[in-house]
Amino acid sequence: MSRINLSQDIKSLSDFRANAASYVQNIKRTKRPMVITQNGKSSAVIMDVNEYESLLEKIDLLQDIQIARQQLADGKGIDHDAAKEMILKKIGQ
Repeated sequence: MSRINLSQDIKSLSDFRANAASYVQNIKRTKRPMVITQNGKSSAVIMDVNEYESLLEKIDLLQDIQIARQQLADGKGIDHDAAKEMILKKIGQ
């Protein structure tokens, strides 16, 4: 996902309403999210669907890594040779 461009990607809700179609096209083209403000304060973020799905996948991966790190810290891991042996046994080699 591209980083937000502060001079271009922050719009008021009324401005977004008036130009929604062109802003959505711009979001899809640039892959940058857009911040919508209401009463001068940030209120929502609009982003491309594919970029959103990619972001969720990255979050899932980071959560899996964090769980694995915690399991290793708790002594629940196994060494490489033991893991290899388990996998080879399961696939019948």
